[in-house]
Amino acid sequence: MVGQVSSVGRNGIHDFILIRATAIIMTLYTFFMVGYFAVGQDLSYELWLDFFSKTSTKVFTVLALFSVLIHAWIGMWQVLTDYIKPTMLRAFLQFGVVALLFVYLMTGFFVVWGV
Repeated sequence: MVGQVSSVGRNGIHDFILIRATAIIMTLYTFFMVGYFAVGQDLSYELWLDFFSKTSTKVFTVLALFSVLIHAWIGMWQVLTDYIKPTMLRAFLQFGVVALLFVYLMTGFFVVWGV
Protein backbone atom coordinates (compact mmCIF):
# COMPACT_ATOMS: atom_id res chain seq x y z
CA MET A 1 0.00 0.00 0.00
CA VAL A 2 1.23 3.49 -0.85
CA GLY A 3 1.72 5.59 2.26
CA GLN A 4 2.62 8.95 0.72
CA VAL A 5 0.23 10.36 -1.85
CA SER A 6 1.45 12.98 -4.31
CA SER A 7 -1.31 13.01 -6.89
CA VAL A 8 -2.85 16.07 -8.51
CA GLY A 9 -6.27 15.56 -6.94
CA ARG A 10 -7.17 15.24 -3.31
CA ASN A 11 -8.46 11.71 -3.80
CA GLY A 12 -9.23 9.13 -6.46
CA ILE A 13 -12.59 10.65 -7.38
CA HIS A 14 -10.98 14.04 -7.95
CA ASP A 15 -8.30 12.45 -10.14
CA PHE A 16 -11.03 10.56 -12.05
CA ILE A 17 -12.88 13.81 -12.75
CA LEU A 18 -9.67 15.59 -13.77
CA ILE A 19 -8.79 12.79 -16.20
CA ARG A 20 -12.23 12.97 -17.79
CA ALA A 21 -12.26 16.78 -17.96
CA THR A 22 -8.78 16.95 -19.50
CA ALA A 23 -9.75 14.24 -21.99
CA ILE A 24 -12.75 16.33 -23.07
CA ILE A 25 -10.59 19.44 -23.50
CA MET A 26 -8.00 17.50 -25.52
CA THR A 27 -10.75 16.03 -27.70
CA LEU A 28 -12.28 19.45 -28.34
CA TYR A 29 -8.85 20.85 -29.21
CA THR A 30 -8.25 17.95 -31.62
CA PHE A 31 -11.59 18.62 -33.33
CA PHE A 32 -10.71 22.32 -33.46
CA MET A 33 -7.37 21.68 -35.16
CA VAL A 34 -8.69 18.99 -37.52
CA GLY A 35 -11.59 21.27 -38.45
CA TYR A 36 -9.19 24.10 -39.18
CA PHE A 37 -7.08 21.91 -41.45
CA ALA A 38 -10.09 20.24 -43.11
CA VAL A 39 -11.99 23.38 -44.10
CA GLY A 40 -9.06 25.77 -44.34
CA GLN A 41 -7.07 26.78 -47.33
CA ASP A 42 -3.76 25.26 -48.32
CA LEU A 43 -1.49 25.62 -45.33
CA SER A 44 1.21 28.25 -45.58
CA TYR A 45 3.42 29.99 -43.06
CA GLU A 46 1.40 33.19 -43.29
CA LEU A 47 -1.88 31.34 -42.72
CA TRP A 48 -0.41 29.42 -39.78
CA LEU A 49 1.01 32.63 -38.28
CA ASP A 50 -2.35 34.38 -38.68
CA PHE A 51 -4.15 31.44 -37.07
CA PHE A 52 -1.88 31.38 -34.03
CA SER A 53 -1.79 35.15 -33.65
CA LYS A 54 -5.42 35.10 -32.45
CA THR A 55 -5.74 35.27 -28.68
CA SER A 56 -8.51 32.68 -28.62
CA THR A 57 -6.28 30.14 -30.39
CA LYS A 58 -3.40 30.86 -28.02
CA VAL A 59 -5.59 30.48 -24.94
CA PHE A 60 -7.16 27.26 -26.22
CA THR A 61 -3.71 25.87 -27.10
CA VAL A 62 -2.30 26.63 -23.65
CA LEU A 63 -5.42 25.14 -22.04
CA ALA A 64 -4.98 22.00 -24.15
CA LEU A 65 -1.28 21.83 -23.24
CA PHE A 66 -2.09 22.23 -19.55
CA SER A 67 -4.72 19.49 -19.90
CA VAL A 68 -2.20 17.14 -21.53
CA LEU A 69 0.23 17.75 -18.68
CA ILE A 70 -2.37 17.13 -15.95
CA HIS A 71 -3.54 14.02 -17.79
CA ALA A 72 0.05 12.80 -18.14
CA TRP A 73 0.90 13.47 -14.50
CA ILE A 74 -2.10 11.56 -13.15
CA GLY A 75 -1.40 8.66 -15.50
CA MET A 76 2.30 8.53 -14.63
CA TRP A 77 1.54 8.82 -10.92
CA GLN A 78 -0.78 5.83 -11.16
CA VAL A 79 1.76 3.76 -13.08
CA LEU A 80 4.61 4.68 -10.74
CA THR A 81 2.63 3.96 -7.58
CA ASP A 82 1.41 0.64 -8.99
CA TYR A 83 4.73 -0.69 -10.28
CA ILE A 84 7.57 1.06 -8.41
CA LYS A 85 7.48 -0.03 -4.78
CA PRO A 86 10.77 1.38 -3.36
CA THR A 87 9.81 4.78 -1.99
CA MET A 88 13.01 6.63 -2.85
CA LEU A 89 13.09 5.35 -6.43
CA ARG A 90 9.43 6.25 -6.91
CA ALA A 91 10.01 9.73 -5.44
CA PHE A 92 13.01 10.26 -7.73
CA LEU A 93 11.03 9.16 -10.80
CA GLN A 94 8.05 11.31 -9.81
CA PHE A 95 10.33 14.31 -9.40
CA GLY A 96 11.80 13.63 -12.84
CA VAL A 97 8.35 13.42 -14.40
CA VAL A 98 7.23 16.65 -12.73
CA ALA A 99 10.41 18.45 -13.80
CA LEU A 100 10.01 17.26 -17.39
CA LEU A 101 6.32 18.24 -17.49
CA PHE A 102 7.21 21.68 -16.10
CA VAL A 103 9.82 22.13 -18.84
CA TYR A 104 7.18 21.12 -21.41
CA LEU A 105 4.72 23.62 -19.95
CA MET A 106 7.19 26.50 -19.98
CA THR A 107 8.41 25.66 -23.48
CA GLY A 108 4.86 25.42 -24.79
CA PHE A 109 3.88 28.65 -23.08
CA PHE A 110 6.82 30.57 -24.53
CA VAL A 111 6.34 29.08 -28.00
CA VAL A 112 2.62 29.88 -28.13
CA TRP A 113 2.81 33.38 -26.67
CA GLY A 114 6.04 34.21 -28.48
CA VAL A 115 4.34 34.15 -31.90
